Amino acid sequence: MPITTPLISLLGIKHPILSAPMDIIAGARLVAAVSDAGGFGILGGGYGEKDWLARETAKLKACTASFGIGFITWSLAKQPEVLDIALDAKPRAIMLSFGDPKPFAPHIKSAGCLLICQVQTEDMAKQALDAGADILIAQGTEAGGHGASRTTLDIVPAIVDLVAGRVPVVAAGGIADGRGLAAMMALGASGVLLGTRFYASVECDGAEDAKRRICKANSGETIRSSIFDFSRRRWWPSPFTGRVLINDHARKWRGREVELIQNLDVVVAEYAVALETGNFDIASVIAGEGVGLIHDVPPAGAIVERIITEAEQIIAGRRNS
Repeated sequence: MPITTPLISLLGIKHPILSAPMDIIAGARLVAAVSDAGGFGILGGGYGEKDWLARETAKLKACTASFGIGFITWSLAKQPEVLDIALDAKPRAIMLSFGDPKPFAPHIKSAGCLLICQVQTEDMAKQALDAGADILIAQGTEAGGHGASRTTLDIVPAIVDLVAGRVPVVAAGGIADGRGLAAMMALGASGVLLGTRFYASVECDGAEDAKRRICKANSGETIRSSIFDFSRRRWWPSPFTGRVLINDHARKWRGREVELIQNLDVVVAEYAVALETGNFDIASVIAGEGVGLIHDVPPAGAIVERIITEAEQIIAGRRNS
């Protein structure tokens, strides 16, 4: 039986699978591929790079399927004008993460967009609901990129219980296949948000070597820390840290973060060169704890179909047992 949830009806999609708005690498190609496959692609607006955002949103104006655009909320607050670039592309939803969504909610809603808020605690969820969030992403610490400390298994049912059916809850963090989707639905989630699994896709704008490293990585080969933020002079607010694949740079500075800051100019220069040249022994590959489940780089549409087919079989088997 096809999976049906409130999220599907609200977003006007076929499958309850969202692709994460991974900064810069979740470009228009990936968004369109996920949405065309029946999921919900979300453009990685990230820190709000205007030129990139204008270029990618221009491509999405031709997209006939529903899509979204995501921002890092505390960074958006520094340049709120970039929200208008996003809204001009007529997305179905704007996703905000890591900060108070309330200053932006009226503008988003008045443009006819849904508001998606990613949260890591019950207090953040209450703040998002007070701002008028239409969908909550309950993100566990297993997620790649920035997040907090609560596990997916803990935070998803906690947020589901908190909202009590008022809005759909989407699970994020360490999910990479149909088993994860089925498991999250059993916890009450209305869908899943996937980052790392879509990083390793044909349409993702990430470096090919980064995708290969994700496919080669085993479970347990990621680290959550502030090392890669410090190395880019990105000063993230508490309690958020970033999860990346363990590499030589992370091994060198793990437990020596104070010393890293004391040598910041040298580290930042070295890291910038690594980013420019694609040296991922130093530059970070952002990835979640689901890397051990990822072994190939297929088209994004094939990923959507694979996950849905597996989840439907699991759910049907459970119903028939």
